[in-house]
Amino acid sequence: MTHAALSSAPATTVYYDGSCPVCAREIAHYRGCDGADSIVWTDISGSSDALVAADLTRAEADGRFHVRRADGTLADGGAAFASLWLALPKFRRLGRLAATRAGAAVLEVAYRLWLVVMPLVRRVLPPPRQQ
Repeated sequence: MTHAALSSAPATTVYYDGSCPVCAREIAHYRGCDGADSIVWTDISGSSDALVAADLTRAEADGRFHVRRADGTLADGGAAFASLWLALPKFRRLGRLAATRAGAAVLEVAYRLWLVVMPLVRRVLPPPRQQ
């Protein structure tokens, strides 16, 4: 159980695929940052359930990055990264920029391009090490 799970205040929740070498490395980086202990990190790779959350299917979570904000709303794609960055002090300025209308548009385009390239990168990287 994480520190965030013990708190009564709602926490930011990150849904990620721990079996993806790219995703696992990126999440490991974020988890090492100050403030990461206030985030709930949910690895969906070990679940065979059709639903990851009441409003998030496994297929949706596999297809795009998702973050549940502290207010309960679910963000995906570029907006999910902005939400994660806002929750981490080291990335908060970048998160504020990414949360603007122009920043969100640029980030979403970059994220969609990354989704095209990522399968190629996944082939090159070895599988993530088990923790």
